[in-house]
Amino acid sequence: MKTTPDSKEPLPGQCRTDEHVLHRRLFLKGLAGGTAATVASFSGLFHNPVFADELKKAQKHCILLWLCGAPSQFETWDPKPGRPSGGPFGSIPTAIPGVHFSSLMPHCAGIADKLNIVRSMKTAQTEHLQAITLLQRGNPERAGFTRPTLGSVLSQAIGQLDSPIPNFVFIDPIPGGNEFETFKAGNWAGWLGAEHAPVRVGGEYTRLLLTAAETLPQHDRESREVLRRFLTSKFERDRGSAVARSQNAAFERMKGMAASAHLFDVNKLPPADRERYGPGSFAQHALMARNLVEHGAPFVMVANGMNWDNHVFQHEIHQMLVPELDRVLFHLIQDLEERSLLDSTLVIAMGEFGRTPWLNTSRGRDHYPNAWSMMMTGCGLKRGVVSGATDTDGVDVIEKPYSEQNLFATIFTALGIDPHAEYELPGMPTFHRVENKAEPIRDLLA
Repeated sequence: MKTTPDSKEPLPGQCRTDEHVLHRRLFLKGLAGGTAATVASFSGLFHNPVFADELKKAQKHCILLWLCGAPSQFETWDPKPGRPSGGPFGSIPTAIPGVHFSSLMPHCAGIADKLNIVRSMKTAQTEHLQAITLLQRGNPERAGFTRPTLGSVLSQAIGQLDSPIPNFVFIDPIPGGNEFETFKAGNWAGWLGAEHAPVRVGGEYTRLLLTAAETLPQHDRESREVLRRFLTSKFERDRGSAVARSQNAAFERMKGMAASAHLFDVNKLPPADRERYGPGSFAQHALMARNLVEHGAPFVMVANGMNWDNHVFQHEIHQMLVPELDRVLFHLIQDLEERSLLDSTLVIAMGEFGRTPWLNTSRGRDHYPNAWSMMMTGCGLKRGVVSGATDTDGVDVIEKPYSEQNLFATIFTALGIDPHAEYELPGMPTFHRVENKAEPIRDLLA
């Protein structure tokens, strides 16, 4: 089966397991070419409560908590108490018999039977920029080609038909200020096109969003939008312009943002919720992600700057960071479950690699891709599984090593997406969502 940048539809004569799912572009194209009566009848369908409820149940979401800089596996999911690599913190039993987490994570230990931990990630890149690229795109780079990131692929694959919320929301506490180019104005969407690029919020961007919604009266905004759409569509049609198409996609994203601006304001949420998650930007942004998913957002990525890159005073800084992560994960998972959203929402918490089993001369842990841990739970996964293992000191993987390709195959499979689908890219080499037919982590799949 092949997938194109502008469509998830298989080529003629080909089939796929989810071919009966409504595809928004094909559906909209059909509406555009139909009669007024056809348009009216289909439009009314979305107001049918039964149909709307079924669509909501079928909708899938993903929240990626991106722990930029890379947390230590020893102080989170794979403690080694009493070993030279273990550090000063102990381990505590969890809700999974025989499994221990770091003593810095009591909340997650209490709900470990709702989580899945992979302790045997083994990747190749040792520097942040290259590792972020690898773990955001899921496959090694191929010179001359820009592969779409996870968020862009999911924007295309599970993006919603009529949601005003952007299909890919990236919440960053320091947008435009992150030192790594991957988190600046890079080509996130690759060959999928501008409509699958992220809408970035956080810091000043969020305040601009909230004020922009009130800048012009509704009727004035609508009139301007009609004129803009007419002129740019004509230009795109007459010139066959990819630039105009990208501009149209950007305007459509901002139109949706303006309509849903209130969903990005955590101050509108109950004070008790804001207090439970905590006052930090990462905690409040995780709460924002929960709110966006509740209202239909397909993919939300929450980053936290480079806080986890602890080359100096590793233990002291992790002693502050890990409890916040512990609290945020606990409340996010519990909230999603209470709202009947965990079965349809995949939650992932990871960085770009792990940290060394030894300390450097500045009492910090350095970059370590050879053996590290991450967490994922929710949609399409079992619960309470620990997959893979490292040796006594966490130096190497001794059981079930997994690469970024195995991870991405797991994410796609859990969300009901064919991980090995081929992109239809005329004049380009063959690319798949996940290359080399890499297998998903079968231990985790329901």
